[in-house]
Amino acid sequence: ALFIIISMNGYSQVINWSRLQQSDRHILSINAGAEYTLVAGVGYGYQLKTKMPVVLLADYSMPFGENLLDDHKAQIGAIIKFARIGDFHFTAKIQGIYRRYQNDFVRLINFGSDQSATVGYYRKKWFVAVEVGFDKAIVTDFKHSNLYKEVYPNVQDGWYEPSTGGNFYYGLQSGVSFKRSDLSLNFGNMLTRDFTPNPGIHFYLQLGFWLR
Repeated sequence: ALFIIISMNGYSQVINWSRLQQSDRHILSINAGAEYTLVAGVGYGYQLKTKMPVVLLADYSMPFGENLLDDHKAQIGAIIKFARIGDFHFTAKIQGIYRRYQNDFVRLINFGSDQSATVGYYRKKWFVAVEVGFDKAIVTDFKHSNLYKEVYPNVQDGWYEPSTGGNFYYGLQSGVSFKRSDLSLNFGNMLTRDFTPNPGIHFYLQLGFWLR
């Protein structure tokens, strides 16, 4: 179950840095894709008035299922473009994450972090980039159901720390850009923090639409 929580990463943060102007303050996004299940989300970005480009981020996503609000994830953080060489742009992202997952046996609430670095080739009408990151589950609260306690009556509810898991991920970002919008595609692979493939589906795929 914890792998399902930590698989809900932040792949939606895709920006064509060649198109982004200093006057572009607000960035809206919608996205849908597959990680361990089908996931949909919305996001908002705000570009600060700084010499080094910085975009503050907030997004919310949830998997498709019978009870939509049982599982969800919220992220808040920032992307910083720290270098540029010609049409190559170098960025770093850091985010704090809140995740909730529930099934018939347990309700899990997790606080974690997500850090990644991206280098890409960006033109006005298209872009392609490589991203490498790590999503870490820092602390998780377990609340087991009565059904679970009937089988394991001595199970302990409460917060478990230190880190209860994490995923390395790497992949490609690509997209096409229009006058005030971008259409992006992300895909890649996920590994556990021991650099072994995740059980089940270990790839991610996401389609996103951005409006500047």
